[in-house]
Amino acid sequence: MRGTSQASRAAVLREFEPVATAAGEDGILIAEQLFAVVDTLDRSGSLRRALTDPARPGADKATLVRRLFGSLDERAVTVVADFANARWSNEHDLAESIDDAGEVAVFSYAEHKGTLEAVEEELFRVERALTAERELLVAMSNRSATKAQRLALLEGTLGGKLRPTTQALLTRVVGMPRGRRLIPAINALLDIAAARRGRSVANVTAAVELSAAQRTRLGDILKQAYGRDMQINVAVDPEVLGGMRVQVGSEVVDGTVLSRLDEARRRLVG
Repeated sequence: MRGTSQASRAAVLREFEPVATAAGEDGILIAEQLFAVVDTLDRSGSLRRALTDPARPGADKATLVRRLFGSLDERAVTVVADFANARWSNEHDLAESIDDAGEVAVFSYAEHKGTLEAVEEELFRVERALTAERELLVAMSNRSATKAQRLALLEGTLGGKLRPTTQALLTRVVGMPRGRRLIPAINALLDIAAARRGRSVANVTAAVELSAAQRTRLGDILKQAYGRDMQINVAVDPEVLGGMRVQVGSEVVDGTVLSRLDEARRRLVG
């Protein structure tokens, strides 16, 4: 997404954020309706062009939005009209930004229900499972498969095991990938969830599961190092042998026994 679209997306989402937060129980309904608008835009190139035409007055585009989607919740209609009234570098950026607004509504609903941390944990567990199960990841990411086929695989694998909010988020990234690869898309959701809780994400790989005391100690160390609270997501990998690998954003702190053995081997060979 280029500069003009990024600015439009940020401006509208900034206005929508308090609306989504105040929606409470209605948040999930607003999200579902926004996702339905996105699906409509994805199916209609003429509608995308009509709503992103820079030569068309914003009032005309808002009128078109209300004529087509006026039966939806007023809060959903308003944010779609606001998006249509903005300027876009690419017609597809409009739908992508409305999709982002749907995600904001889902996360706001999770906050209202007090389940945001649990949703974040479920997303992390799914990401770890898909990373470990390469065949499942490939199948669920298969762009040549239909949306229905990918969602059927998601349902068959995880159906009934996740909270409705987690399921709704994964349904979007699996069913409508919008050019995104699945693992980075889930990681982006994890970053959003952590940010909403005022935290950054530390992905930890260790040989064994960390105890509560170890998680707390690691969190304190990372907070001192980075100056902010950390969400500690732990993946267990017996091949690590000992120690742990910690990744915060693009920065990796690798203190595993395996990495030290590799370093020693490189020194001997070199």
